[in-house]
Amino acid sequence: MTSSAAQPSPRKRAVNGKAPRNDTDEVGLDALVGHAGYAVRRFQIWIFQDFIKTLAEVEIRPTQYSVLTVIGANPGLSQMAVAKRLGIERARLVHLLDSLEQRKYVKRIKSKTDRRSHALHLTAQGETALARFKHLAAEHERNVEARIGRENRQHLLRILADFT
Repeated sequence: MTSSAAQPSPRKRAVNGKAPRNDTDEVGLDALVGHAGYAVRRFQIWIFQDFIKTLAEVEIRPTQYSVLTVIGANPGLSQMAVAKRLGIERARLVHLLDSLEQRKYVKRIKSKTDRRSHALHLTAQGETALARFKHLAAEHERNVEARIGRENRQHLLRILADFT
Protein backbone atom coordinates (compact mmCIF):
# COMPACT_ATOMS: atom_id res chain seq x y z
CA MET A 1 0.00 0.00 0.00
CA THR A 2 1.40 3.36 -0.97
CA SER A 3 0.73 6.47 1.03
CA SER A 4 -0.44 9.49 -0.89
CA ALA A 5 0.27 11.62 2.20
CA ALA A 6 4.00 11.37 1.55
CA GLN A 7 3.64 12.35 -2.09
CA PRO A 8 3.14 15.97 -3.06
CA SER A 9 -0.22 16.71 -4.57
CA PRO A 10 -0.15 17.19 -8.33
CA ARG A 11 -0.45 20.81 -9.39
CA LYS A 12 -1.16 22.38 -12.72
CA ARG A 13 1.96 23.74 -14.31
CA ALA A 14 2.21 27.27 -15.66
CA VAL A 15 3.65 27.87 -19.10
CA ASN A 16 7.14 28.40 -17.65
CA GLY A 17 7.01 24.98 -15.94
CA LYS A 18 6.58 26.36 -12.43
CA ALA A 19 3.55 25.60 -10.29
CA PRO A 20 1.16 28.54 -10.14
CA ARG A 21 1.25 30.36 -6.80
CA ASN A 22 -1.55 29.38 -4.49
CA ASP A 23 -1.94 31.28 -1.21
CA THR A 24 -3.21 28.14 0.53
CA ASP A 25 0.17 26.49 -0.18
CA GLU A 26 1.75 29.01 2.18
CA VAL A 27 -0.50 28.06 5.12
CA GLY A 28 1.08 25.43 7.35
CA LEU A 29 -1.10 22.75 8.91
CA ASP A 30 1.16 21.92 11.87
CA ALA A 31 -0.27 18.99 13.87
CA LEU A 32 -3.31 18.67 11.58
CA VAL A 33 -1.09 16.76 9.17
CA GLY A 34 -1.07 13.84 11.62
CA HIS A 35 -4.75 13.97 12.60
CA ALA A 36 -6.88 11.22 11.10
CA GLY A 37 -10.04 13.27 11.66
CA TYR A 38 -8.70 16.17 9.62
CA ALA A 39 -7.61 13.90 6.78
CA VAL A 40 -10.93 12.01 6.79
CA ARG A 41 -12.87 15.28 6.74
CA ARG A 42 -10.84 16.62 3.79
CA PHE A 43 -11.40 13.34 1.95
CA GLN A 44 -15.11 13.49 2.78
CA ILE A 45 -15.30 16.97 1.26
CA TRP A 46 -13.67 15.70 -1.93
CA ILE A 47 -15.94 12.63 -1.97
CA PHE A 48 -19.10 14.73 -1.59
CA GLN A 49 -17.99 17.23 -4.22
CA ASP A 50 -17.28 14.45 -6.70
CA PHE A 51 -20.57 12.68 -5.90
CA ILE A 52 -22.55 15.91 -6.35
CA LYS A 53 -20.72 16.68 -9.62
CA THR A 54 -21.17 13.15 -10.96
CA LEU A 55 -24.89 13.06 -10.09
CA ALA A 56 -25.56 16.73 -10.92
CA GLU A 57 -27.64 15.87 -14.00
CA VAL A 58 -30.16 14.03 -11.80
CA GLU A 59 -30.02 16.51 -8.90
CA ILE A 60 -29.49 13.90 -6.19
CA ARG A 61 -27.40 14.65 -3.11
CA PRO A 62 -25.53 11.98 -1.12
CA THR A 63 -28.08 11.82 1.70
CA GLN A 64 -31.00 11.58 -0.73
CA TYR A 65 -29.22 8.74 -2.51
CA SER A 66 -28.61 6.94 0.79
CA VAL A 67 -32.26 7.25 1.81
CA LEU A 68 -33.54 6.03 -1.56
CA THR A 69 -31.10 3.12 -1.54
CA VAL A 70 -32.09 2.00 1.97
CA ILE A 71 -35.82 2.31 1.18
CA GLY A 72 -35.30 0.39 -2.07
CA ALA A 73 -33.51 -2.40 -0.23
CA ASN A 74 -36.05 -2.46 2.64
CA PRO A 75 -39.56 -1.67 1.36
CA GLY A 76 -41.96 -0.85 4.18
CA LEU A 77 -39.29 0.38 6.57
CA SER A 78 -40.42 3.06 9.00
CA GLN A 79 -39.13 6.63 8.93
CA MET A 80 -37.64 6.08 12.39
CA ALA A 81 -35.74 2.99 11.23
CA VAL A 82 -34.29 4.84 8.22
CA ALA A 83 -33.30 7.80 10.40
CA LYS A 84 -31.59 5.56 12.97
CA ARG A 85 -29.80 3.38 10.42
CA LEU A 86 -28.41 6.34 8.48
CA GLY A 87 -27.82 8.60 11.48
CA ILE A 88 -30.13 11.34 10.19
CA GLU A 89 -32.04 13.61 12.57
CA ARG A 90 -35.76 12.84 12.41
CA ALA A 91 -36.77 16.40 11.48
CA ARG A 92 -34.20 16.47 8.67
CA LEU A 93 -35.41 13.12 7.37
CA VAL A 94 -39.02 14.34 7.29
CA HIS A 95 -37.95 17.34 5.18
CA LEU A 96 -35.88 15.09 2.92
CA LEU A 97 -38.77 12.65 2.47
CA ASP A 98 -41.08 15.55 1.63
CA SER A 99 -38.77 16.54 -1.22
CA LEU A 100 -38.47 12.94 -2.46
CA GLU A 101 -42.24 12.56 -2.29
CA GLN A 102 -42.71 15.76 -4.31
CA ARG A 103 -40.42 14.29 -6.97
CA LYS A 104 -42.60 11.14 -6.90
CA TYR A 105 -39.72 8.87 -5.87
CA VAL A 106 -41.08 7.85 -2.46
CA LYS A 107 -44.50 7.20 -0.97
CA ARG A 108 -45.41 7.04 2.70
CA ILE A 109 -48.11 4.61 3.72
CA LYS A 110 -49.67 4.91 7.15
CA SER A 111 -48.88 1.97 9.36
CA LYS A 112 -51.82 -0.29 10.15
CA THR A 113 -50.43 -0.96 13.62
CA ASP A 114 -49.10 2.48 14.65
CA ARG A 115 -50.93 5.66 13.60
CA ARG A 116 -47.78 7.72 14.24
CA SER A 117 -45.66 5.65 11.86
CA HIS A 118 -45.35 5.50 8.08
CA ALA A 119 -44.01 2.67 5.94
CA LEU A 120 -41.71 3.93 3.20
CA HIS A 121 -41.76 2.57 -0.34
CA LEU A 122 -40.26 3.62 -3.64
CA THR A 123 -42.75 4.48 -6.34
CA ALA A 124 -42.34 2.91 -9.79
CA GLN A 125 -40.75 6.20 -10.85
CA GLY A 126 -38.48 6.02 -7.79
CA GLU A 127 -37.34 2.50 -8.67
CA THR A 128 -36.49 3.57 -12.21
CA ALA A 129 -34.71 6.68 -10.98
CA LEU A 130 -32.75 4.76 -8.34
CA ALA A 131 -31.43 2.37 -10.99
CA ARG A 132 -30.07 5.38 -12.89
CA PHE A 133 -28.69 6.93 -9.70
CA LYS A 134 -26.88 3.67 -8.87
CA HIS A 135 -25.30 3.68 -12.32
CA LEU A 136 -24.03 7.24 -11.76
CA ALA A 137 -22.92 6.40 -8.21
CA ALA A 138 -20.86 3.54 -9.65
CA GLU A 139 -19.18 6.11 -11.91
CA HIS A 140 -18.44 8.17 -8.80
CA GLU A 141 -16.88 5.11 -7.14
CA ARG A 142 -14.68 4.68 -10.22
CA ASN A 143 -13.59 8.30 -9.73
CA VAL A 144 -12.67 7.50 -6.13
CA GLU A 145 -10.71 4.47 -7.27
CA ALA A 146 -8.92 6.54 -9.89
CA ARG A 147 -7.96 9.06 -7.21
CA ILE A 148 -6.70 6.70 -4.49
CA GLY A 149 -6.12 3.39 -6.28
CA ARG A 150 -8.06 0.15 -6.22
CA GLU A 151 -6.19 -1.46 -3.33
CA ASN A 152 -6.40 1.69 -1.23
CA ARG A 153 -10.14 1.98 -1.89
CA GLN A 154 -10.69 -1.64 -0.86
CA HIS A 155 -8.50 -1.16 2.22
CA LEU A 156 -10.35 2.03 3.14
CA LEU A 157 -13.70 0.22 2.89
CA ARG A 158 -12.40 -2.55 5.18
CA ILE A 159 -11.21 0.03 7.74
CA LEU A 160 -14.49 1.93 7.64
CA ALA A 161 -16.74 -1.17 7.75
CA ASP A 162 -16.90 -1.02 11.55
CA PHE A 163 -18.46 2.45 11.31
CA THR A 164 -21.26 1.64 8.86
